Amino acid sequence: MLHRFLCFIALVFPSALSHADDSPQWLDYPGGDGPGKGKRIVFIAADQEYRSEQSMPMMAKILSTHHGFDGTVLFAVNEKGEVDPTMPVYPEKGKKFKEHHIPGLDQLASADLVIFFARLLTLPMPERELIVKYIDSGKPIIALRTANHGFHATLPYKINGMQVDWGNDVLGGSFMGHHGRWHADSTRGTIVPEQKAHPILVGVSDIWGNSDVYRTYKEGTSLPEGCPALVWGQPLTGRNRDDSPNRELEPLPVAWFKNWQTSKGKIARVFHSTMGSGHDLENPGLRRLIINAAYWGMGMETSITATRNVDIVGTYKPLESGFNYEALGVIPKPPSAYK
Repeated sequence: MLHRFLCFIALVFPSALSHADDSPQWLDYPGGDGPGKGKRIVFIAADQEYRSEQSMPMMAKILSTHHGFDGTVLFAVNEKGEVDPTMPVYPEKGKKFKEHHIPGLDQLASADLVIFFARLLTLPMPERELIVKYIDSGKPIIALRTANHGFHATLPYKINGMQVDWGNDVLGGSFMGHHGRWHADSTRGTIVPEQKAHPILVGVSDIWGNSDVYRTYKEGTSLPEGCPALVWGQPLTGRNRDDSPNRELEPLPVAWFKNWQTSKGKIARVFHSTMGSGHDLENPGLRRLIINAAYWGMGMETSITATRNVDIVGTYKPLESGFNYEALGVIPKPPSAYK
């Protein structure tokens, strides 16, 4: 009788059963004690350049171990079910293009927050619809680095008959180019003085990362109205923390917040950081910024303190960013390899 019941559940609610059995298709991190107890954060790790497959499990461990949040990391996988950052994002000559696939997206429905780290995905329509359902739910959104150009195939999302642009409309800006030298510059983050009292910035200092600054708006303009910058990113002349600023390149916003109004008029809190490579997130200042943003997004500002633990749990050794996968050691692996 039990076997028949489990078979029925597997057919009707496949993700529910897999989730209960700690499915190898994704990673679960039960929360310990902390302010986040009883709340759940879902991470989408699906980029091909900046090692989100390593960094998102690391962040999930911090938020579950030190802060009490339940965490689930979903990955883009290949036809073998392996986490595969090497999958092409555009059709290659003479090869059949394969859509991307993220198992477990139905779990977004039970999330209190989703952290997006995707890049130029072409997902099957049912998976896009699950993402749109969350975006239109009024629940909070965090987007990191390439997430502002996270979807190549258009999301089926319209409001008042107008197509919603994920990057520009929901997040407040999309990738327009590298502001400086790609994979050659690094970024020093400076807190915007007018925003220093904002809850997201409590205890945040010394932000630095070895990724370059993104441009998200045309030169001579600024972030959209209602989208205040929290951190300016100054391009440096190299990829070392102590390199001098590149005086020929102005600082641009690398972190901001805004509200997103859904089709039913609900208001979702949104935070976006264009920093967030695997090595960027070795920086405790950036980790604190994102963790504070998670609290703020869920309306938990009163639980933010300057001394909450943002230390890495266990070992974290991210591979270098880039697309030269063989030289970098980036190969398809099962999700369990990132536990």
